[in-house]
Amino acid sequence: MLEAAIKPSGPYRLNLITRGALWSAPLPGDVHAEAGQRRDGVVVVRAPDKAGLDLARFMLALDDDTTEFHRRFRDDPLLGPTARAFVGWRPLRLATVAHALLRAVCGQLIESRRAREIERAILRVCRQKAATQSELRRLSPARLRACDLSAGRAATLSRLCRSIDLERLKGQTSAAVAARLSRERGIGPWSVGVIALEGLGRYDIGLVGDLGLIKLASALRGRWVEAWETAELLAPYGEWQGLAGELLLLGWTKGLVPGADPDVARRTRLRARRAA
Repeated sequence: MLEAAIKPSGPYRLNLITRGALWSAPLPGDVHAEAGQRRDGVVVVRAPDKAGLDLARFMLALDDDTTEFHRRFRDDPLLGPTARAFVGWRPLRLATVAHALLRAVCGQLIESRRAREIERAILRVCRQKAATQSELRRLSPARLRACDLSAGRAATLSRLCRSIDLERLKGQTSAAVAARLSRERGIGPWSVGVIALEGLGRYDIGLVGDLGLIKLASALRGRWVEAWETAELLAPYGEWQGLAGELLLLGWTKGLVPGADPDVARRTRLRARRAA
């Protein structure tokens, strides 16, 4: 294993990002990387080779300075309390854009736990914990359906893995990425947001239509909102709306979003179901 001591750009607190003091994640090739943060703030990363170190650096968002984000939104009526409480937090990324696509397709319109079960089933078939495009490309739609992915989503995943060089999206602007992916049948705004955040490391594309954000917006507005209305919730954060959405969801679980009562969200959803 190679080791690199990296000083993060801007505030960075690994213990806020991970569930423990150490981070570990799979890399392509059935290997893994790990990291821990010293008291002086330096993050020590270990990986099998130089390419693994560089990839881990990206996955940990060590070069993304979010100082401006926290400065701009520390007094925001909704996001402010969370922005102040989670200085140094960054969303983690996956090792490949293909894995982010897999996660996006699995997560469409179903409960998150079930989505992760399907994702893990497909990864087992790939015999990889970090999905690569080459491994996913060899799976037919029928094989994907055998992992409980719906027919439409299986077709979408198979088609995109065979028609787009997913890793090359990293070299395109966010606008170009969103436009390219949105042309694909079966890929909506939420899926684009997942790919942008977890695969490309972009903060300027939000999770429009995310169920958690729908619940949050419903709690704030006192009625069950439509998926498209979450774009209005994120719009004030401009080029930071992807990061803002993730932090709003995190803050809501901690009771840090003013005026957002989970009980209100549950009641509004129940009323909407009864009225349907």
